[in-house]
Amino acid sequence: MDAFFSSGAMSGFVLLSLPHLLALAVVLLLILGLYYTRITIRNRPWLRRAVRYGLALLLLLSEVSLNIWYLEQNVWDARYTLPLELCSLTLLLSIIMLLTGSRWLYPFLFFAGIGGALQALVTPNLLYEFPHFRYFQFFISHAAIILASLYMTWIESYRPGWKSIAWAMLLLNISAAAVWGVDYAIGANYMFLAHKPDTASLLDLLGPYPYYLLVEEGIALMMFIILYVIFFLLPDKITQYNRSRKGARSSS
Repeated sequence: MDAFFSSGAMSGFVLLSLPHLLALAVVLLLILGLYYTRITIRNRPWLRRAVRYGLALLLLLSEVSLNIWYLEQNVWDARYTLPLELCSLTLLLSIIMLLTGSRWLYPFLFFAGIGGALQALVTPNLLYEFPHFRYFQFFISHAAIILASLYMTWIESYRPGWKSIAWAMLLLNISAAAVWGVDYAIGANYMFLAHKPDTASLLDLLGPYPYYLLVEEGIALMMFIILYVIFFLLPDKITQYNRSRKGARSSS
C-alpha cells in the first residue's frame, strides 16, 4: 500500500511501455463506447443524466484525490501543484461545463481540452509507473477531460464552427497570460511559460525560449483545425455524399 501512494516510489514512467499502451487502449475503448452508445444515452434521460453528472463527479474526485495526495505526502507547493497547467484548467472548466451546459466554455474545452489531454496521454509528463496512484489518477483524469467534451458533442449535440477555433485560441492565450503572471509572481513555471523543463522533452525540438512558445501557438492552431476536420467537416462531407447517392438512386 505504501508503494501505491508513496511520493518516493518513483520508478520512472516509460513512454510506450506496456502499461502506457494498455492505458491508451482503455481510453480509446471508452471513446468508442461513448460514440457507439450515443443514441441510446441521448434517448434515455436517466442515462443521459447519469453519464453527464458521473463524468463531472469523476473529474471532481480526480482533482480532489490528487490534492489530498499532495497534502498527505507533504509535497504540496504553490510553485508546482496549483491547478494551472492546461489540463488542470480544462479539467476544472469541464466540470463547470457539464454542470451548467455552458456553450461559452464548450468550444475552448473541445479544442484545448481534447487537444491538450491527447498530447498529455501520448507523451505523459509522469514520474510514476503502474500500479501507482498517480498512474491511475493521471490517465483517468485526462480520459475524462476528453469524454466530457465528446459527451457534449455526441449526446447534447453541441457543435463548434470555424469561428470557434479563433475563440478557443483567444481563451488559450488569455489563460496563458494569466498563468504567466502567476509564474512571474511566485517563481513557478506552469505551462512551461517561464522556461523549458529541466529534463529532456519534446519542447527541445521547438527551439530556444521564448521562440518555442510561438511554435506551440502554431501547433495548437493546427491541432484545433485537425480536430474540427476529423469530428465535423469530414462527417458532414460523408453525410452529404451518402445523401446525394441515395437521391440519385431514388430518382433513377
